[in-house]
Amino acid sequence: MRSQSQRRRTRGAVLGVLTALLTALGGLALTAPPAAADGPGVGTPWVVTVGDSYISGEAGRWAGSSNASTSYADALGPTAYYDNAAGTGEQINRCHRSRSAEAFVGGGVSGLNLACSGARTATFTDGNGYFKPGLDFYDDGAGRIGQAKALQQFAAGHNVTMVVVSIGGNDFNFGSIVQTCVSDFLSSSSWFKNYCNDDSSVTSNFTSANVAAVKGRIATAYQNVRTAMRNAGYADGAWTMLVQNYPSPLPRSTGIRYGESGYTRQNTGGCGFWNADLNWANDTALPTINSTVVGAVSTAGIANSRTLDLSAAFNGRRLCESTVGLYEEKGLTSWTQAGAVDKTEWVNQIRTVSTVSGPYFVQESLHPNYWAQMATRSCVRQAYNGGTPRSGACSISATGLLNGEPRMTLR
Repeated sequence: MRSQSQRRRTRGAVLGVLTALLTALGGLALTAPPAAADGPGVGTPWVVTVGDSYISGEAGRWAGSSNASTSYADALGPTAYYDNAAGTGEQINRCHRSRSAEAFVGGGVSGLNLACSGARTATFTDGNGYFKPGLDFYDDGAGRIGQAKALQQFAAGHNVTMVVVSIGGNDFNFGSIVQTCVSDFLSSSSWFKNYCNDDSSVTSNFTSANVAAVKGRIATAYQNVRTAMRNAGYADGAWTMLVQNYPSPLPRSTGIRYGESGYTRQNTGGCGFWNADLNWANDTALPTINSTVVGAVSTAGIANSRTLDLSAAFNGRRLCESTVGLYEEKGLTSWTQAGAVDKTEWVNQIRTVSTVSGPYFVQESLHPNYWAQMATRSCVRQAYNGGTPRSGACSISATGLLNGEPRMTLR
């Protein structure tokens, strides 16, 4: 039988071995395992937007239009498009990712805006030297990458639950069509109307062959988004692609507040289209573009998709529409005044000249402005539907603002 002193020596030896073992392990046995990093299905949910100017937030600085003073409608000021980490400039010059863009739905959901004004389905550099990332995996090795690759990199370390896509308008040469229509308006007269809807440079965009080609490119863009998410570690059912179409920016001829005679329609309103071209834009061009955008979803085989129909979202608040007006036409002097959201335009005026640094840029022309961006944000939030995304058509539901946003409904 061991003595008490022998038992104490044995216990001491055992404790000594355990202490040495814990020291050798660096105390790891007493340390909790590290928390899992954010990634597919883990962490704060994110909504990411990709595509072109109609989703980047182009024109998001301006809440309405005025020819009297820029201050009337300047909602966000000269830093409206600054999106770098320091808030001192743009990550990509002239992408114009505004702070009012629809990506930032809130409500516990974080947002990232990867879209770029002027973007097409494929990456390119425009005639002015501005880089325009497309929905592809472009990588020049010097930090300039396509939006699909940027999405892939981000999604690998964040919980992306919905990707909102707006693409295709620039593949139909939207900007050049607008330019042609305004040029034709300004270069003709009431007794000799030079319409753009029959110009070969315009009609060539809407031939059956070109529509099919653009549809194929859009379908490839959608597939690139899906590939990016797969490469980032997501199963197709773990996230949703929300495809949005384009809103009507101008009314038909019966709804415009300026007559055709003279140049008032462009010089005052910034909406230099002939009546026949307004009707063609609403009855032919826009439906063709929108049907192509939505039709490409099934062509691409994207099963985990929903659609957001914005085609009539701004009706009643469009550029030069008879139901709204310039600030000075409505007796208003600030976008913060009561009723401004209901009395002023949600689409920016068409401008033919801009300065190098603003305040207005030609590329802001005919784009959804601050009011419209905030309205679309409401639409996207409703489509997100608390994490169970749904399709629907968005429209104005009532006057006034709700939490700083126009009142919209998704049906």
